[in-house]
Amino acid sequence: MTVIDVTDATFQQEVIERSKQLPVVVDFWADWCGPCKMLSPIIERAADSREGDVVLAKLDTDANQRTAAQYRIQSIPAVKAFKDGKVVDEFIGAQGPPQVEAFFDRIVPSEVDRLVAAGDEESLRRAVSLEPARGDAAVPLARLLLARGEREEASKLIANAAGFQAEGLAARIRLEERGEPDLSAAWSALDAGDAETAVNALIEALPSADGAKDDIRQAVVAILDELGVEHPLARDARRRLAAALY
Repeated sequence: MTVIDVTDATFQQEVIERSKQLPVVVDFWADWCGPCKMLSPIIERAADSREGDVVLAKLDTDANQRTAAQYRIQSIPAVKAFKDGKVVDEFIGAQGPPQVEAFFDRIVPSEVDRLVAAGDEESLRRAVSLEPARGDAAVPLARLLLARGEREEASKLIANAAGFQAEGLAARIRLEERGEPDLSAAWSALDAGDAETAVNALIEALPSADGAKDDIRQAVVAILDELGVEHPLARDARRRLAAALY
């Protein structure tokens, strides 16, 4: 990977403007700084392994005091990550390889992140194979499988995944297999994108759902989690859910 040496004169173009296309990590250093020299190869290795996804720049704070002052560099090494022209993450002082790798992982999407974003079946399968617990990969893949009637494989996927969405889908599978109470209207509404009708039907089924109440609760919680806490349906539905359960 090519490391860019930036200056007061080039910082705007090479860092601020470039960060609107790719994340730019800036290593603020000085020649007299021993910890800077220890950190430099660790940062370069981390950036090199993500070539094409991130740009690494170095700024000599002694020779470029205007930029160092602008970003309040008082101790070095100091490392800042820029996206869309703004600092989005940073650390000060020499760090070991695990900490530096974690820093870069927060900035640059991982392979699994990109696969999940792609969203097609092949990509989701690859994502699950790499990280079986990733609910944002396992859940959409399991939904695809359920739509095709491949219930057993969907159940296995969800069993390894984490999060409310995975728990809610697993609960739905159990409820569908149980058959009582009849929640087909709720699932049909949910599949059609009508979350409100689905939630209402599930909550209304609770009084007569002996032995299935916790699964219904998990299904409702998953729907509300996907909608988000600010959704108008969420607050009222949570209140009604609690009243129906307790």
